[in-house]
Amino acid sequence: QAQLVESGGGEVQPGGSLRLSCAASGFTFPRYYMAWFRQAPGKEREGVATISTTWYGLEDTYYADSVRARFTIDRDNPNNMAYLQMNNLGPEDTGMYYCAAATDALGRDWLARMGLTHGDFYDYWGAGTRVTVSS
Repeated sequence: QAQLVESGGGEVQPGGSLRLSCAASGFTFPRYYMAWFRQAPGKEREGVATISTTWYGLEDTYYADSVRARFTIDRDNPNNMAYLQMNNLGPEDTGMYYCAAATDALGRDWLARMGLTHGDFYDYWGAGTRVTVSS
């Protein structure tokens, strides 16, 4: 049974950093695109970052404009882990953060054009980890 388990959330002051982890099991992790989504209170879910499968040691990554240059997504295929490094956090980053996985059969073009905006294509979701940025 496929499972994604997020960890690493918490409360941090503005300007601080957190590193979220996503442990995957029950599916062929290297064959799945990974993504982080978030949902702030009273707002719709939004895509934060996506990462492709690894091809000759390289991955494609995509970020929402609001987090580009502050957040970094990466993956560890041998250990079935995905991560989201978040730096220079602000109150606008507060919310539940979810890890998600989509089959690479969707194609890299899909990931580039729709991976951040079409959460309904993702096959597996975690239960989320809460991030609170407050002074």
